[in-house]
Amino acid sequence: MNIDRAVMAFAGAVVLISALLAWQVSPAWLLLTGFVGLNLFQASFTGFCPLAKILAKFGLKPGNAFK
Repeated sequence: MNIDRAVMAFAGAVVLISALLAWQVSPAWLLLTGFVGLNLFQASFTGFCPLAKILAKFGLKPGNAFK
């Protein structure tokens, strides 16, 4: 698994978990979904993703997006 796939998998998991929490606990959890979406949006333009930096330190190899 490379960094690109790990970032997408993590973001997808966080979105699903926050949607479930918004449904079961409080709609305020949708703020987490919005944060993940905004972070993915800015990363598409800037190429900077904090999670990608962390995963690189753990030894995952970069894909095409986060070189």
